[in-house]
Amino acid sequence: DYFADAVRAFPEKTAIVGHVQGEGAARRISYTELDGLVSRAAGSLRALGVGQGDVVSTQLPNTWEFIVVALAASRIGAVVNPMMPILRERELTYMLGFCEAKVLIVCARYRGHDHAAMARGMLAQLPALQRLVVVGESGADGFETVLLGSGAEPVPTAAGALQPDDVALLMFSSGTTGAPKGVMHTSNTLLSTMVTSIEDLRLEPDDVVLAFSPFGHLTGYALLVMMPLMRGNTIVTMDVWNPLEALALMRTQKVTYTCGATPFLADLVGTAEGGQPGAPSFRLFGCAGAPIPAVLIERAANVMNLT
Repeated sequence: DYFADAVRAFPEKTAIVGHVQGEGAARRISYTELDGLVSRAAGSLRALGVGQGDVVSTQLPNTWEFIVVALAASRIGAVVNPMMPILRERELTYMLGFCEAKVLIVCARYRGHDHAAMARGMLAQLPALQRLVVVGESGADGFETVLLGSGAEPVPTAAGALQPDDVALLMFSSGTTGAPKGVMHTSNTLLSTMVTSIEDLRLEPDDVVLAFSPFGHLTGYALLVMMPLMRGNTIVTMDVWNPLEALALMRTQKVTYTCGATPFLADLVGTAEGGQPGAPSFRLFGCAGAPIPAVLIERAANVMNLT
């Protein structure tokens, strides 16, 4: 519903600037175009048999395709299950089997690892999994073919499919003290954070958000995808963390806000102190997830002109 409001309010505004390391110009997607992509993907998921309460799992880096899938699943009342790209067969087979995912969407390759081959090798162990979709691959399993080119009837609105207290998001814990635990979020539990964060951070529609914290973590998913879309912001995605590229994107895309754990801020500050220019537009870094040394806060305020 918030996304639909943003589409009506900012139809031609850029919703996503999809930056992929090593590629040329980023893909720019307006709010109207994003809504169309979501409608097509939602119809395709429904045609694959995904319905209310079914789980759609993703193992994707920070890309525009992730955002399309997350919104499309919610539009038909399905549950989004983002998983970190660093996970391998042992963790993935447990998680996918535990939540009985119907669809798994992976990238073809990421940071030298063949995710498509890994996923195909797990299919025999996952009887509930009905469809594998691969981003960056052409052919029968390709993302463009299965979700955007299927010819299924688009789903233009949520039509009340997802209710406020229905499970909307399933994220697994790291499993450091035992088997990973599936943490269930509803729209209400997510909004309890996002609505107050918009107020606390004083986000305005003209803010531009740099999204490098992984979408497979709640910080990335809630505060760098869903919250900016609620506010009508522009999201600049980074699929691979690189502080030098991050500073360059902050300058060229006029980024005003981002958030992440302490090491991200330390990388940015160190790179700026090394002589790389910052971004005059940048005003706010939301930092959490680990202790934040006072000296780092002071360095960030000095070198990046944060207040």
